[in-house]
Amino acid sequence: MTVNKKERVHFIAIGGSVMHSLAIALKKKGFEVTGSDDHIYNPSRKMLERHGLLPATTGWDEANITADLDAVILGMHARENNPELRKARDMGIPIYSFPDYIRKQADDKQRIVIAGSHGKTTITAMIMHVLRYANREFDYVVGAQLEGFDNMVKLSDEAPIIIIEGDEYFSSALDKTPKFIRYEHHIGLISGIAWDHINAYKTVDDYVKQFETFADHTPKGGTLVFCEDDDMAMVIASNQRTDVVQLHYPVHPYVIKNDVTYLKTDTGLVPLKIFGRHNMLNLNGAKTLLSRIGVPADLFYEAISSFEGASKRLQLVQKNRSTAVFLDFAHAPSKVEATTSALKERYARHKLVACLELHTFSSLNKNFISDYQDTLNAADEACIYFNPDNNKQKEESKIEIEDVKDAFNFEGLEVFTNVEDLAGYLLSRDWQNANLLMMSSGHFGELDLKDLANKIVNSTNQ
Repeated sequence: MTVNKKERVHFIAIGGSVMHSLAIALKKKGFEVTGSDDHIYNPSRKMLERHGLLPATTGWDEANITADLDAVILGMHARENNPELRKARDMGIPIYSFPDYIRKQADDKQRIVIAGSHGKTTITAMIMHVLRYANREFDYVVGAQLEGFDNMVKLSDEAPIIIIEGDEYFSSALDKTPKFIRYEHHIGLISGIAWDHINAYKTVDDYVKQFETFADHTPKGGTLVFCEDDDMAMVIASNQRTDVVQLHYPVHPYVIKNDVTYLKTDTGLVPLKIFGRHNMLNLNGAKTLLSRIGVPADLFYEAISSFEGASKRLQLVQKNRSTAVFLDFAHAPSKVEATTSALKERYARHKLVACLELHTFSSLNKNFISDYQDTLNAADEACIYFNPDNNKQKEESKIEIEDVKDAFNFEGLEVFTNVEDLAGYLLSRDWQNANLLMMSSGHFGELDLKDLANKIVNSTNQ
């Protein structure tokens, strides 16, 4: 899509984790971009400021909506009664959700969408890594910062394809359609399905239906890729779709030697910088999809050997010969179980202490927390942190410490509601031949994780 004039777009809720990246991408493309928000936190604030897009004031202002705007892009946390939104609607200015606008910008591209309750960020990152290694032109939308990519969104006129991490959450306050539907994929992948977002999807059936709809929207001549390790994904895959190629992928064969994971291939072992059975699934999903757009297996193996993962996905924070501290974005039950098992599998001779923050709406709900049963069983010790003040549940649905202990079914589980107590507990442990895994989609109450990791590692150097 060529910009014949300097298009003007305004972002309502520009501070969102991907919204700010879209704003930056459009500015780089030559658009005139403005935005507003009632709260903007780091790293969005720093990124917007660096690119000259940080709003001068905080809050909403109808004066931001003017007749010369070509489009308004509406973020997820903007409500229907937002004054800027109301004015834009009254003036008849085109209003787009984030996915609608990405779709508009990718109209003449092959659209590849990665969906799933878990693994989609990593699979998207793997695909991007391999394509860059192969010197292929592509645009992208991804939900995490990746090494070697300066923004989470890239939009250009030249790239023939776009790789999109597809979220199943609502498109906007005006549109309850899942984001991944709005992208209108040509090639789609479903990595796995595990009930989440209970504030949006009240039942498992309602949640699964969104993925079935995603699959059903694959056009004739399109491709669907499914993880055959996931029962629910394979139920969806069992439906025949006219003139749609359906491919299934298993765990890629691998072996662990001296704490290093190797892929087993027809031409020998390929060393990896990542590990864990779930990542071997993610890797094979990326390989299967890339084969559909002309990336041969030998090139894939050559490229994937240098892949280090996405930010906060089993990210190494600090280590020495005796101990290591890892950070992972895991929060849903399936993610917690997979991440904990992966770390224990790689470092089988080390004790594993797993620490999880309950941060999401679902995890803090008394009716959902039982889904975490046995998810920490691969760990030798475990602890849970949650902040009761952040719990937005109705009073009857709020969790208490005993609810957490009952739900996880882990003997000796420690539960903390004060982050200083959590830090004190972790620093009091003996970390000789032991690893710490910190899992959260939040920030552990603004705990300085790097400082904590340094203290833990230094305690074994004395």
